[in-house]
Amino acid sequence: MLLAIDIGNTTTILGIFKNDKLIECWRIASTHTRTIDESWLTVKLLFHNSNIKIGEIKGVIISSVVPQLTHIFQLMSKKYLKIEPVIVTNTLNLELKILYKNPSEIGADRLCNAVAGKHLYKPPLIIVDFGTATTFDVLSPEGDYIGGVICPGLETAANDLIRRAARLYKVEYIFPEKIIGDTTTHAMQSGILYGHITMIDGIIERIKEELKINNFNIISTGGIADEVSDKSKYIQIVDPDLTLKGLNIIYKLNK
Repeated sequence: MLLAIDIGNTTTILGIFKNDKLIECWRIASTHTRTIDESWLTVKLLFHNSNIKIGEIKGVIISSVVPQLTHIFQLMSKKYLKIEPVIVTNTLNLELKILYKNPSEIGADRLCNAVAGKHLYKPPLIIVDFGTATTFDVLSPEGDYIGGVICPGLETAANDLIRRAARLYKVEYIFPEKIIGDTTTHAMQSGILYGHITMIDGIIERIKEELKINNFNIISTGGIADEVSDKSKYIQIVDPDLTLKGLNIIYKLNK
């Protein structure tokens, strides 16, 4: 079995692969104060509840955008699983030609998405990842990584709006039936949700126009992809486990 760990700014996702099949997936908070031992206790409890035997874990791979937590999970793996984990960087064998001016700046999660997208779907691709940031990663018809776009995530933007506006408050993320709100809650839901989807569709349109490519396969992933992607005019495929699948592929390419 392979333990794949995707550490994001808000959430850490852990997946267990057995014979290339994702058999378990858990989400925990990316808590910066959690120690090596506390991290292991959390992982051990998740294993126990899912009847995963610790001795069956033969490999660990980590994708992280939080250096402090990379170190914690790396040491946890070495101490308790006796495994030196693979850490995703652009220097690994990714079977991906990267055209970014400075490849070391690309987030590990974006590399995983690009690798999984190239292996599982037909380029050209636009991959939209809903997280703390909403990111767009673009692969050419040849499967080369061209670059992308980074925007504030839906919840990130909404939380900052609430923090800065004294009379606004947290609302449930539900698409209202009408765009014009007749209550403050309705108006906020409309602006936050329809505004984010309109931004996504607008970015996709500009990418298509800039590259003069219309036949992109457009995939979404990330925490809220299931809930919001069907409101987009362009997103065709929702693959919530795309990053974990990329970790599994990268591990096989580098083990």
